[in-house]
Amino acid sequence: MSDRPANGPGNAEPLFADIDAATRRLMSALDSLESAVERRREADRDENELASRIQALGADRSRLADELDGSLVKSRRLERANREIAERLDAAIGTIRSVLDPGEN
Repeated sequence: MSDRPANGPGNAEPLFADIDAATRRLMSALDSLESAVERRREADRDENELASRIQALGADRSRLADELDGSLVKSRRLERANREIAERLDAAIGTIRSVLDPGEN
């Protein structure tokens, strides 16, 4: 056994080497942490953008549904008017035929 303490002047280099190695590991771990944080921020931005797009799509869907409902109502009105006009035309044609050819009745 040696009378010198373990951290004496003769063992300074291994101690600094250990500190340097620990510092490098710490720096590496901090770099990894920073990369992970940046990836998380990017993922959060992507999620926020996706949520905004989904909200916009929902608004568009509601607007389109309202427009479709309005178009269906208008279409039904037009169909009803078309039937009424066809009935009136048929009646008018019948009246005109009866006036032009009174002997058929």
